[in-house]
Amino acid sequence: MSNELIKILIVDDHPTMIEGYKSILYSYYSPDTLSITIAHSCETAHLYITKSNQHFDLVLLDLALPPYEPAKLASGEDLAVLIQKLWKETKIMMLTSHTEAFILYNLIKKINPEALLIKSDFKSEEFLKAFEKVLQGQTYYSQTAQQSIKEVGANHFGLDSYDRRIISLLAKGIKTRNLPEHLGITISAIDKRKAQIKLFFGIQKGNDEDIITEARKRGLV
Repeated sequence: MSNELIKILIVDDHPTMIEGYKSILYSYYSPDTLSITIAHSCETAHLYITKSNQHFDLVLLDLALPPYEPAKLASGEDLAVLIQKLWKETKIMMLTSHTEAFILYNLIKKINPEALLIKSDFKSEEFLKAFEKVLQGQTYYSQTAQQSIKEVGANHFGLDSYDRRIISLLAKGIKTRNLPEHLGITISAIDKRKAQIKLFFGIQKGNDEDIITEARKRGLV
């Protein structure tokens, strides 16, 4: 556990949830290693995102939030888009009460957050595990979120053109490190897409060969 100050923005309209997140974090991290800023609405979060010079390492973001019409922000999903546009290095950990497969699937496809947890599912241990993985540059989706991806993406219609090209190039023997020159996107973006592809295919752990094997089973290559 690093002693470096971790700057966090928590955006949630339920004070009890915010206190719960803080309690979990402070049970593991020393208070002097965390800088926590709170926003209870899209409007307040918008001010921090657009007007503040403060940089945040990670945003804990609720999906359902009071809207802010002047900025055309209807939910946490819209805030996530804004965060990704203006704070490219900031990680997003989304938390939602929604369990509907298609909502979760579309959220992942549109936002591709570093973490997604279902409020009714997770316990403090899973919250901390997700938090740690995100800080380490990894992705964490709860079991419910993973199941949603498998359900909706079972027929592979959720794979976009980039995903399909990644699969095709891997099947041709192109190494991940060489994919950027073929795709015109960064290695970081490719790694995130590969993580998504694994979730689509229901691969819990595995490498490029497992992606290729599953793609062949589904007739994609």
